[in-house]
Amino acid sequence: MSKKELNKEIVLYVVFGGLTTLVNFLSYVIFINVFSADYKVGTTVAWFLSVLFAFGTNKVFVFQSRQTSIVAISKEFGSFLFSRVLSYGLDIMTMILLVSLIGIDDVGAKIIANILVIIFNYMASKFFVFKGHRG
Repeated sequence: MSKKELNKEIVLYVVFGGLTTLVNFLSYVIFINVFSADYKVGTTVAWFLSVLFAFGTNKVFVFQSRQTSIVAISKEFGSFLFSRVLSYGLDIMTMILLVSLIGIDDVGAKIIANILVIIFNYMASKFFVFKGHRG
């Protein structure tokens, strides 16, 4: 991959990662405020919605996977979901650590957790999920 291609990929990942983070953050805030849910439940709902959004944008725009068969897409989604389960663990553990153990405000903790999750997700998608699947 050339430096120009890598830079484009990183820019696209930052843009769509930012949008995914926005989906995650807004889903969390809305769910907490509308349903008065516990922060762990809000984090779980936000995670689920952002995973669906992220798979589509990462597959099509960022890593430009050209896999079209049901089997290949299922494998990609399975790998993507597995990596996102790991990042969910990072997300929820960061939230528990920062909110319950350290006492940081949940919204501030969510911002910190999302930064860590973005970095982890890029690495997982690039080197595990969509590796070698470009057109």
